[in-house]
Amino acid sequence: MSKSTALETTAGDQRPTLLITGCSSGIGEAAAHLFRDRGWRVFATARRTLDVHRLERAGLEALQLDLNDSLSITVAVDQIMEATDGRIDALINNAAFALPGAVEDLSRAAMRSQFEANVFGTIELTNRVLPLMRQRGKGRIVMISSILGLVSMPWRGAYNASKFALEGFTDALRMELKGSGIDVVTINPGPVESSFRKSALANARRYIDLKGSVHAEHYERLERLNSDPEGRMPGSVSPAAVMRRLVKALESRRPRARYYVTLPAYVLSFLRRILPTRWLDGVLRRH
Repeated sequence: MSKSTALETTAGDQRPTLLITGCSSGIGEAAAHLFRDRGWRVFATARRTLDVHRLERAGLEALQLDLNDSLSITVAVDQIMEATDGRIDALINNAAFALPGAVEDLSRAAMRSQFEANVFGTIELTNRVLPLMRQRGKGRIVMISSILGLVSMPWRGAYNASKFALEGFTDALRMELKGSGIDVVTINPGPVESSFRKSALANARRYIDLKGSVHAEHYERLERLNSDPEGRMPGSVSPAAVMRRLVKALESRRPRARYYVTLPAYVLSFLRRILPTRWLDGVLRRH
C-alpha cells in the first residue's frame, strides 16, 4: 500500500466509523461525502489507485480495496482497525459491477468474474468486519442490492444471478444476527444515474463476442443507447434519492429490513407479488 493511502490514527476520535466500498462514482462517492458531512468518520474505498487519490484530494480518508482480492480486503480492514483502535461501526457494501449479455453468451469465466466482486468479495469483507461489531455489541451493515435481485430481467442474467445470491446471503445473515445488536439492511434501487451502464458495456465487450452472437442486433441497440448522451433508463434518479434511504438505514434507531428506491423498484416489487409469472415476463421483456 502506498504512503499516500495510509490512514491517520487519531487518538480520542469518538466519531462513529463507516466503511464504504465502491466510492469511485455514483452511490458510493455520494454516500462518502454525505456521511462525512453528517459527522461520521468515513473510510471511502475504491479498486483503482487513481480513484483513491481523487477521493483523497476531495478531502476524504480513502484507501484501496479490491473485492476480487482477499489480500486487499485483509489489508484494508487492518489499516482501518489500526487507525480506529479496532472500531468499525457501520459498513455499506456498495461496490459491484454489471456484465450485461444473454445467458447463452456467458462463459464460466464471465460468470465467475461477476460473482467474485458482487457476492464472494462482499461476503468476505462483511465476515471480516463482523467480529469487530460483535465485540462492541452493535453495528450496522447495509447491502446495496438492486431491484434486479428480486425481479430478473432479460439480458442481465449474470448480474441478476449475483444480486439474487446476495439477497439470499443477506436474508440469512439478518436472521442469524438477531439479538446481537447488529442490524442488516437491504436497499433495492431501481435505475440510478451513474457511469455504471457505460462500465457494464465495457465488461460485455471483454467477455462476449458481441458481433458474432446470435443476439448481435440487441447488442447493437445497447451500443447505440450508451453512445447517446440523452439516453437514460426510464424512471432513473440521481444518487441523492438513494442517500435519503441510506440515512434511514444507518441512523434510524430501528431501521427497516429493506428500502426500495425509485418508482420502477416499487412497481416491480409489487407486480412480482400479484402477476402470474408469464404475465410478469411480458412486462419485463419490454425493458
